[in-house]
Formats: sequence, C-alpha cells, structure tokens
Amino acid sequence: MAAALVERLAPESLWELFQRVVPPAPERPQGGGHRRRGDREVLAAIIFVATSGCTWNQLPPGCGVSGVTAFRRFSEWSEARVWAKLRRLVLDELGSRGDLDWSRCAIDSVSVRAVKGQLTGPNPTDRGKKGSNIHLIVDRSGLPLSIGISAANLHDSQALIPPIRSRRGPRRRKPGKLHGDKGYDYRHLRRWLASRGIRHRLARRGIESSRRLGRHRWVVERTVSWLSGCRRLHGRYERKPEHFLALTAIAATLICHRRLTN
Repeated sequence: MAAALVERLAPESLWELFQRVVPPAPERPQGGGHRRRGDREVLAAIIFVATSGCTWNQLPPGCGVSGVTAFRRFSEWSEARVWAKLRRLVLDELGSRGDLDWSRCAIDSVSVRAVKGQLTGPNPTDRGKKGSNIHLIVDRSGLPLSIGISAANLHDSQALIPPIRSRRGPRRRKPGKLHGDKGYDYRHLRRWLASRGIRHRLARRGIESSRRLGRHRWVVERTVSWLSGCRRLHGRYERKPEHFLALTAIAATLICHRRLTN
C-alpha cells in the first residue's frame, strides 16, 4: 500500500495507540510460509473497507493487502477485542485531557437493514424487513461514549457506559443527566437510572412530544450521521454480530480520534 494512503487512513497518532492494544503476531513453529503483512498496512486496509463500504474482495490492488488477508486479520483482532480496547484507549486519552463533557448525555438508536446473521429481526419501521439496531450514548458534544447492537424488533433497553479516565479523580461512568426519546420511556429504565443516581429526561409516551428534547438530543442525531460516514454501516452484511459491532467500534474510534488530533 502506498505510504501516503497508509498515513492518511492510519495516521501516526492512531498507529501509536493501536500498537498498545494489538496482540503480538503468532509464531510459526514450523517456519517458512509467506512474510506476514505489516499490521499498519492491514489496519489501513480495514479502515478503507469500513469507510468506503466496499467488500473485502473489492480492496483495490494498490492497497498491497489482499481481501483475504485483511478479513482474516480483522477476524483475528475482533476475537481479541482489539477494536473495543482501542476505542476505550482513545476515550481515556480524551478523558484525561478533559475533552469529555459528562454534564449532559443523550441516548438514541438507529436501525440498519441486515442481510443475515444473529441479532437480527423484523424491523417494524422498515415493513418487517430484517435489521439490526445500533445503540449509542454520547456526551454533551456528541462524542460516542458507549455503543451496542441488538435485533431491530427489540425495544431500546439499558445501555452501560464503561469506566473512562477523568482529568481529575477516579474513572467516570455516569453522566450528570441523560436525555432520551419515547423509545426509552419504561418504568424499569427510570427505576434503574434512579438507582444509579443518574438524573434523566425521557419523553413520556402519549403525553409529550420528543421534539421538546431536541435542543439537547440533536447531538446524538448528529453523531448518527457521523457514523454513516463509515459506509460499511449503511447495511449489515456480516453474519457474526461481533464483526458488525467491531465495525461500529471502528467508526466510533475514528470520530473520537478526530477530536483527539484537533
């Protein structure tokens, strides 16, 4: 892969963080075989697939990495939870700099059409076609703090925020206030949030419109549009849910990394 393309897709700052979470290459006791492609080249190829929306076999020859190699390494790193660790590491860097605003967070979900795989179901908003939901919690500025996936026919449920480094004091995992639309108006959710000491503002079904929360919830809707910048998320083609979750983690990491380098 051309050095300029690698630098654009996997810049030095992202590569330094990636090196801290990627497992060492497996050894070949028998020796021989082809030389293993460099991790940075493969990382750039995976990011190319995620952002361009092409299939693994459509990787251009100029990448220098075959689609088989890129997918095999993507599966290997997904199984080792590399993408989740990388996202947490980027969030820790942002938190230690004080760039995460926990005072007011928002939660939402978006449905994508799914071709096959687990954690799919008939989408009530898409004429019953199979789909999956991406769940998202963002901070006040729209940076994704937590992501998850579920079948499209399941109601929105609890979403947990992992402990993230703070500029001062212990790690933080609770927002000052959480905003959500009527999809989260359930008594058990309100009780759960109250038990965690989280103030919440959830639109009440049949009583008020979700539009009244728009001045606070628009940030999560903007983040959903940022996620669509990774075109591989426009539809779900991965059979394994952990692979689809890995792609959403890559998209969220790229969003947070842009803030880290600005």
